[in-house]
Amino acid sequence: MTETIVPSTAALRPDFAAIAEWIKPGSKILDLGCGDGSLLRYLRDTRNVFGYGVEIDDSNLLSCFRNGINVIQNDLEAGLSSFASGSFDYVILSQTLQAMRHTEGIIEEMLRVGKEGIVSFPNFGYWKNRMQVIAGHMPVSETLPYRWYDTPNIHLCTLGDFEALCQQCDARILERKVMNNDYRPVNFLPNLRGMLAFYRFERFA
Repeated sequence: MTETIVPSTAALRPDFAAIAEWIKPGSKILDLGCGDGSLLRYLRDTRNVFGYGVEIDDSNLLSCFRNGINVIQNDLEAGLSSFASGSFDYVILSQTLQAMRHTEGIIEEMLRVGKEGIVSFPNFGYWKNRMQVIAGHMPVSETLPYRWYDTPNIHLCTLGDFEALCQQCDARILERKVMNNDYRPVNFLPNLRGMLAFYRFERFA
């Protein structure tokens, strides 16, 4: 009988693995806009973290429960007032930043309740996105899968835009990773060649 080889979660979701590399084992995590809890489950299984997710969608909440994830239903736009300052080692916002209305506010709240923040987002400066804009259309891609008329994304940004926001929010960038469409690291011309960006940051002392 032929053995069926199931790809690991890291192989299926290299963006999860990129975030996990920054997480110290045993850390306390808050995952904002956690979806179905897949990232938290991955971190629990690979880094032995203890974490909470924050999610507003009812169907995602049910999926979190099925995944064994501690989840709180809350609207991120309302802030994180239910969490005390310094409650977590890391606060994660994975591919949700572009859907936030109060972007500056959520970065500041992440830095209040967590020692470090981790953010990932699709890079609007990616060359394929630029080409679609030059052709007269809003970009549609793997990381930006929606059409302009039904997208939840309201604040798209480039690497340079996010780094300027960090400066405005008194956030010190500790590390940056950029991946291309094959989820391989990009070091040369990252704002042009990078599809997905990851940042780890903390508040200036």
